[in-house]
Amino acid sequence: MKKLPSVKAIMAITTILLVNICTVKTLDGTKSVENSFAILPNKTTLVSSISNQTLLDRKNANEILAINEYANKTNASKTVEIENEPKIVYNGMTLEQLAKKLDKNLKSTLKGYGTLFAKLSIQYGVDPYLALAIVLHETGCSSGTCSSLVKHCNNVGGMKGSNTCGGSSYARFSSLNSGIEAFFKNLSNNYYKKGLKTPESIGKKYAESKTWSTQIRYYMKKIKNS
Repeated sequence: MKKLPSVKAIMAITTILLVNICTVKTLDGTKSVENSFAILPNKTTLVSSISNQTLLDRKNANEILAINEYANKTNASKTVEIENEPKIVYNGMTLEQLAKKLDKNLKSTLKGYGTLFAKLSIQYGVDPYLALAIVLHETGCSSGTCSSLVKHCNNVGGMKGSNTCGGSSYARFSSLNSGIEAFFKNLSNNYYKKGLKTPESIGKKYAESKTWSTQIRYYMKKIKNS
């Protein structure tokens, strides 16, 4: 707020203005003053006027502050609402919606693991439809009965390793959760990060069968339409 002029200064300026206004020329060229116009405001009137203006300025300032405060609160509220909205993670779906969709295709031993598949696919940056399609093809869990490799070795991707299962070349994992995560790590590190992100490019390295990619495409379509 700009600093207001002092009372004395205002009185002086007002006096000059009123004297100039009330001074007129007569017919003989002399100056005379119309006394009826020479009514100057007293100090009390000026102080009251200045005080009223100051109060008005303060009132306006307070109203502006109140409006700004309300606007800030409103914006903050909208921000919280936006932050609390479910996040879209894949193909227009939230994590919960994706999990339910994946779980519809999991049977037998893997039934109810849709949430874990959804979370790991987002964590490792892997297409959830593609990942689950590989699992369904390798384990047979879409038909209702999973392979013995899943039931006894917690191996959901037909992965081979040093810690073998039952004398075979396939890897054994301590739990189904660890086996599922190992599958996603393998798919991410050895395929996705090397630019192999389609059934066709992955199949050349993942499986010997020439029809492998066609089968994966079949399961991907099935999952998408479920």
